[in-house]
Amino acid sequence: MKKILSLLFVSALGGAITLGAYKTFIEKDQQVAIQQNQEQPFTVPVNHTSNAGFIAENDVNFVSAAEKTIHTVVHVKNTTVNSSQMTFEDLFYGRQTKRAQIGTGSGVIISPDGYIITNNHVIAGSRELSVTLNNNKTYDATIIGTDEKTDIALIKVEPDEELPFTTFGDSDEAKIGEWVLAVGNPFNLTSTVTAGIISAKSRDLSGLSNQSFIQTDAAVNPGNSGGALVNTHGDLIGINTAITSQTGSYIGYSFAVPSNIAKKVVQDIMEFGNVQNGILGVKGSPISAGYAEKFGLNTSEGFYIEEVEEDSGADMAGLKSGDIIQKLENIEIRKFSDLKGFLNAKSPNDIIDVTVLRNGTQRVFPVTLLKNETLTVPIIGVIKNAKPKDLKKYKTENGVKIASLTNNKNYLGYWMNNGVQVGDIITAINDTKVNSIEDVQAIIKNRQANELLRIELINSKGEKERYNFR
Repeated sequence: MKKILSLLFVSALGGAITLGAYKTFIEKDQQVAIQQNQEQPFTVPVNHTSNAGFIAENDVNFVSAAEKTIHTVVHVKNTTVNSSQMTFEDLFYGRQTKRAQIGTGSGVIISPDGYIITNNHVIAGSRELSVTLNNNKTYDATIIGTDEKTDIALIKVEPDEELPFTTFGDSDEAKIGEWVLAVGNPFNLTSTVTAGIISAKSRDLSGLSNQSFIQTDAAVNPGNSGGALVNTHGDLIGINTAITSQTGSYIGYSFAVPSNIAKKVVQDIMEFGNVQNGILGVKGSPISAGYAEKFGLNTSEGFYIEEVEEDSGADMAGLKSGDIIQKLENIEIRKFSDLKGFLNAKSPNDIIDVTVLRNGTQRVFPVTLLKNETLTVPIIGVIKNAKPKDLKKYKTENGVKIASLTNNKNYLGYWMNNGVQVGDIITAINDTKVNSIEDVQAIIKNRQANELLRIELINSKGEKERYNFR
């Protein structure tokens, strides 16, 4: 009990010292002898998932959870090379302007053979990557794959023995008010454990609705990035990623990528080499009081479907414009980050039960999620895989379809002035035939800097046209 009271006192004192509120990644560079940043962790499935039954402080056993986790969290060192501005003296004396920059963070061992989960921002731009275990053994690490959208990365070491590892818990089952531990390496203080509770779920920090975080009040600082957020069973329920602060240090708010999302990203990287997203196939908006009044709705929660995409899983299951999504499986949908967070943990061909409110009556539709078949190309807009009927209509054997034109006024005006429309078929890019959005993505990714982007398409009149862009 004394330890708990001391912990609460230290947390309160830390909160009083640091004031303000702006978003910053945990692994923000700090200057010591050399500059530094940080990273994050991950694990494997487990039986125990929730600590909702723990109420009184005396019932919480942090010791066993800490002992179970601390040897599975590693210290990650990322060495990058940055170029500084060259001065006249540099030119005169022939001095190099490239300087080594070292960033540090955390990672979580998720398999005995050395797979480690961390944050993408912890290992970004690395020339050299090394990992130090809790027993002070150090290994060189290689990057297996990364996902910028979720800020999750998978790296690998080649150990000379089996490593201790953390198992994944079910982040959907984590409850607000539940006790959690954050384990990481803040400010290069290795193997640090802090405690707190889950303050909120489905937090959207960017305002772009492209991420869904678990918010906690466990103390997290630069260096904790990529570290473990575990429940009192020691099961991984999140990867510590960001804090909200005006000073760059902890002031009571920290955020973690839910384990269900992190686990899915890692599995996709290992199986496919990239992330495979399951697409529901609806467009719309979360319901607010003003939105409900505008559309005459008798509810102020849920996701209002404005449009169902043709041939999508939602379309084939029977969802309609005007339906209000209230639940996905057992997850209540109150805001878009609830929906996005749930879908980020799902894969193509997963079947989910979607509960909607239609004309005042609740109905449940089993929906098969489909593979994402669209790609945004800023110069063009959104393109999608063409169906056989699209190719037949335009009398071509290959190509991708323009689903919507770009919002960039300059490019949009150019396309419209040249008669390019939604539905036209792009048949080749940089003189290479395209059959899918994957082909387009590969061509754009591999083209040289300043290389022209040559687009060949067939318009609605059946005319073949070519356009060049810098």
